[in-house]
Amino acid sequence: MKLPLRLSLIAVMAMCLVTQVKGQQNIGRKEVGMYIHQHWSYNNPYAARTWSLDDWRGYLDGIHKLGFNSILIWPMLEIMPNPLTPSDEANLQKIAKVIDMAHADYDMRVTIVFCPNVSPKSEEGRKYTFEKRPFFHTDERVDPGDPVAFGKLMAWREELFRPLAKADGMSIIDSDPGGYPNSTNMEFVYLLQAHRKMLDRLRKGIQVDYWANFGWQSYGHFYATGELKRGEPSEIMDAISLLSRQRMEPWGVGSGYGPGIADSLGMGNRVITYNYGAIEGEPSFPFTLYGGDRAYNGGKNGGQRGTMGNAQTHCIQLPNTFAFARGAQGKPVTTADYITFANDLIPGQGRLIVESWEALQGEDVAKMNSCIKRLGALKPGSLKSGPLEGLLFRNPARFVNDLVLQLRVVSTMHELKTALNGTPQQAAVKKKLSAFINATETWQGAHGYNNHWYWPAMQETLAKLKSKQLDATLATLTWVSDEGETAFDKVKNGMARLEDYTPRLIKSMKVALQEMENQQP
Repeated sequence: MKLPLRLSLIAVMAMCLVTQVKGQQNIGRKEVGMYIHQHWSYNNPYAARTWSLDDWRGYLDGIHKLGFNSILIWPMLEIMPNPLTPSDEANLQKIAKVIDMAHADYDMRVTIVFCPNVSPKSEEGRKYTFEKRPFFHTDERVDPGDPVAFGKLMAWREELFRPLAKADGMSIIDSDPGGYPNSTNMEFVYLLQAHRKMLDRLRKGIQVDYWANFGWQSYGHFYATGELKRGEPSEIMDAISLLSRQRMEPWGVGSGYGPGIADSLGMGNRVITYNYGAIEGEPSFPFTLYGGDRAYNGGKNGGQRGTMGNAQTHCIQLPNTFAFARGAQGKPVTTADYITFANDLIPGQGRLIVESWEALQGEDVAKMNSCIKRLGALKPGSLKSGPLEGLLFRNPARFVNDLVLQLRVVSTMHELKTALNGTPQQAAVKKKLSAFINATETWQGAHGYNNHWYWPAMQETLAKLKSKQLDATLATLTWVSDEGETAFDKVKNGMARLEDYTPRLIKSMKVALQEMENQQP
């Protein structure tokens, strides 16, 4: 039944191919963009999904002052149930106001992200508010080769996007969390064409960007086999070439394959680079990242249209956000520049903030503890925000406390690692493990993030405890589950299982500590 449908779609698409368009786009200034990612549900202000309109205003004001002129928003339309809950309706109204604010107050371009073929499990989704809804427990994948199911998906999407039709563009990713087993590039281009027609009905001129992240066909292979392998550039170029032969204007490419992916096709002017993970990877346990040249080069290495960075926990990834903006603008980023930036966050505390960021990246426990002591001596009531207060969400005391909590997690982990070296003494290991659990639980309780946590030094250290339950939990840090009848089911189940990995890990560490207590003579 499926095969004829698929073949008929491919035949229809082949008949619809038209002469390739290579015309220049009037795209204006180069973009320096920030992707405001809302997948993960956790606490305010750490998760963008929880931001108030005032939070949005403060953050946009801050990044605008750093030089950003574009935002990419994933408003999680894919898992909004039909009919909508009151919280979903409120969020749509809020994002519509954010679009207006970005345009009117900050002269920013706004693009909305859509996953290609994800639809809601409406019955399940209505059990949650928008702010608390888990993605991988409330979503379905729609076969783009099934015209009935795909038609229903597009009809609901049109209703959802209607309030957001003042956006400048829509970016449609070719992979996680979309995709379908063994689907083809031709089907993906058909999918993009369906969104083009939808947008034209809502408002002419909204741009469609093909977000070339992993390769549609390669991600379909992952769903079919459970084997994850990123697509070769040739796969991306094939999709761009197919796309260029449709009546799709205006359209472009958000390239995760570097700025030159479309140069040989004569379409380099359509490319903005999505330098994913340059500022922060996702999903990732919230820790501030600082130093190195990854963020700076991510900003620097833009396509002809510009460059887009991304963060998951925006309020703690400030040094890399700053470095990305400096790279995009061709400005230097020295220690002195970071100190000036930090002084614009909290005047007079720039050097201490930068020293704390530096300490957080290393293994020098004494340096971390010194920073903890000095940060702790700052009286919350005396802390005043600088001109970049929006990046602090107008709460400098929270920002300082976040640094203290993070430093405690990292310092106690390295103390546990040291205690387990050589011939470990059980009493010392137990004490250090208890301290690490307390520090981790306190920081996790503040931000509330529950999902994937990849920290090799921690995983290697915890494995030395030889706890059966802890080892079993560590083994679940995979994208593919053992549960499910097909590879497609196993991939979906693996992604869903990761949504509570962090609290399961904390619980298992407590079990390991109790096991040590029980072994005491």
